[in-house]
Amino acid sequence: MEKFIIEGGHKLEGEIEISGSKNASLPIIAASIMCEGKTVLYNVPDLKDIQTMIKILNFMGVNTKFENNTLEIDPSGIYQFTAPYEFVSTMRGSICLLGPLLAKYKKARFSMPGGCVIGPRPIDLHIKGLKKLGVQIENEEGYIVGKADVLKGNDIFLGGSFGSSVLATANVMSAAVLAEGETTIEYAACEPEIVDLAKFLKKAGAKIYGEGSHLLKIEGVKKLKGVEYKIIPDRIEGGTYILAGYITKSKIKINNIIPQHLFALFDKIEECGLKIIYKSNFVETIPNDKWKATEITTLPFPGFPTDLQAQMMGFLSLAEGISIITEKVFPERFIHVGELNRLGADITLDGSKAIIKGVKSLKGAKVMASDLRASAALVLAALTAEGTTEISRIYHLDRGYEKFEKKLNLLGAKIKRIREE
Repeated sequence: MEKFIIEGGHKLEGEIEISGSKNASLPIIAASIMCEGKTVLYNVPDLKDIQTMIKILNFMGVNTKFENNTLEIDPSGIYQFTAPYEFVSTMRGSICLLGPLLAKYKKARFSMPGGCVIGPRPIDLHIKGLKKLGVQIENEEGYIVGKADVLKGNDIFLGGSFGSSVLATANVMSAAVLAEGETTIEYAACEPEIVDLAKFLKKAGAKIYGEGSHLLKIEGVKKLKGVEYKIIPDRIEGGTYILAGYITKSKIKINNIIPQHLFALFDKIEECGLKIIYKSNFVETIPNDKWKATEITTLPFPGFPTDLQAQMMGFLSLAEGISIITEKVFPERFIHVGELNRLGADITLDGSKAIIKGVKSLKGAKVMASDLRASAALVLAALTAEGTTEISRIYHLDRGYEKFEKKLNLLGAKIKRIREE
């Protein structure tokens, strides 16, 4: 395994480009197997999760070519309809292949994803929605086995205990595109990544209405065609670099970003007493030596994203006053608290709430990354900490951030990636 050695206390300066969205790419890659002919996707980030999805497609018999952030997908040779445990266990997002497989090929065998360190993430909504379309689903020795003679449109409610589900919406919407008749999905996820999937499907010939709202209407079509499509920028990566600018009290420019996807973050930055500049495709951080505490509740889009909760917690560790973060999407997503405290933060937990007492500074230490976004939070904290920080298990970062330390080093950070002994 590898680790980061980060020398803290350096100001950042300059410009960086945001990569394509991982969470938009995965469902669109999955949906491409429903298309007749070759699909070409641009702006696909070169990440471990993307490589894993490509391996699954290759295992199934799909022909792929991936270079320079361009992915070509030709599903004409597909002959396997199974996603084995060794792939699914490393990347939960692969479950978004379930709907497309059932829609186009009427069968699928998928390893059960299980839970993860940010808390249980059941797939009951996926199964519920697909059953409503006529899929028969059983659990056989840890595998979800689905089959259908014909998919038929239906009225489907996809609300869950913690709101709407992005991946369940992706699966059910994709399957409904090739179902007979009309489908209505109520309480659909309205995240930008779902909108991007809908735009891709519509370009391929789907009839979808209402993307970006909680009510989707889909008229089934007989087939989809292969297309060329460009993936949207990654809003979570963009938000992470924005917070990197503020936590290091630095002015940086973040290009290839859609500011409207991050208005909830901008609102909280302004509540902290800081200024932010943005235009149609870039954001500039306007730093200050001090910022105020605030209260945040994570919610599905357009609320504050749970995927920026850990990074925001690191930032608020240095705010003046007491901040409170309430996690309503994944209530157990606080494993990074202990590691931030090792760097000198003062954070306590009360159920699904984190209480953050601002401190004057953080100090370097040895810490361990536990998941993708927690890893990013530790990097941000280390950038501003006094002395040197070692972060182990950084393989989590490679799942969701393309060239993370290289981009930060271009801005003036001092980060070394070395192999752990």
